[in-house]
Amino acid sequence: MALDRLRAVCAEFGIAPDTLDVDEAAATDPGLRAEYGDRLPVVLLDGREHSYFDVDEPRLRADLSR
Repeated sequence: MALDRLRAVCAEFGIAPDTLDVDEAAATDPGLRAEYGDRLPVVLLDGREHSYFDVDEPRLRADLSR
């Protein structure tokens, strides 16, 4: 559900989100599981944590507008 909402908000700005399966990536980068495992799904914006569990749509729209 979060990915669908993220894609919809990003589409408003003409961008597509990148995705990463933390479970798969943890095989080569266990730090990802340690960092994000208890807060999935996580939305990163410019490499920084923006929201987790749910997409904070109003905040994301505001930040993407900048």
